[in-house]
Amino acid sequence: MKKSCLLLPLIFLLTSLAHGQTKYIASLGMGVDAYGETLFFGGTGKYFFSDQHVGQANVLFEENATMLTVLYSFHKEMVGARGLRWYAGAGPSIVLVKDFDNAFVLRPHLGLDFKPNGVPFVVNFDWRPVVAVSETGDGEAGAFGFGLQFTLN
Repeated sequence: MKKSCLLLPLIFLLTSLAHGQTKYIASLGMGVDAYGETLFFGGTGKYFFSDQHVGQANVLFEENATMLTVLYSFHKEMVGARGLRWYAGAGPSIVLVKDFDNAFVLRPHLGLDFKPNGVPFVVNFDWRPVVAVSETGDGEAGAFGFGLQFTLN
């Protein structure tokens, strides 16, 4: 009886802590980057250097191209919406195109990151316009990113 009296509060404490967490330190999963008639799909990962400063890396593939992207984001929690954050930032992408010149572009981005309570996944969606820096490649205002990642605490 004594063991169950001590064990029950411990179990309650651990489950309430696990279900109350909406923050995470890192995430790994899949990402999609769409602009124009192009759709890239592949792996993505995020790492929180602090509560607000985040690094993200994507390796995405399309039929004849590979896109390597590194982004910096400033994250901020939305007031009154637990688990929902907005973020903004920028970073470079290199598009390696088969049998064609490679493109170097800048990717400013603005988006939302949502991690529900008690679920080890995070979903994010952002607007990622393409700003061409190299002679090859075009700019595109209507570009978007989507990610679904498993979170690591």
